[in-house]
Amino acid sequence: MATKFVILSLMFLLALATSTEASKYQFQNLKETNMMFYMQDWETGANATAIPVAGIPHKRWSILGFGTIFATDDKLTVAIERNSSEVGRAHGIYVNSALDGSDLHLLMSLVFTNKEYNGSTLEIQGADRFYQKYREVSVVSGTGIFRLARGFATLETVYIDIPNSNAIIRWNVTVFHY
Repeated sequence: MATKFVILSLMFLLALATSTEASKYQFQNLKETNMMFYMQDWETGANATAIPVAGIPHKRWSILGFGTIFATDDKLTVAIERNSSEVGRAHGIYVNSALDGSDLHLLMSLVFTNKEYNGSTLEIQGADRFYQKYREVSVVSGTGIFRLARGFATLETVYIDIPNSNAIIRWNVTVFHY
């Protein structure tokens, strides 16, 4: 019985040492990428990029309305101006998920089209408490250059037109990837 215990103990220690060494190696090879861009979120006008696709029956579907779901294909730009150079697109959905209308839940892919990251994506998920000056959402994965990415994005609304539901959001993104 004592021999089995000794063998199992040695196997456990060997497995622990191997996994610790592997974890250390993984983190040493991670790259950190920081980027900043603007998301042009336009819900009205000829070139709308976000539209309500579902909501509570017999209630007005709006960004401030609980239960409203939006599909989005927002332009990501290098500067605040709507016509500045595109770095990518934000494809996905957001849902107003707070009874008081104060919180969006984001599920989107940031699809990069610029030369540096062309074809790579970052997958975003999280609560966007848009009444707060700064909000943070998670980077839960990525593809291409950002394969297996993890990180976060800090969002700040730099322009808002509430009557027309148009906004420009500054994204500061930090990702760790291989």
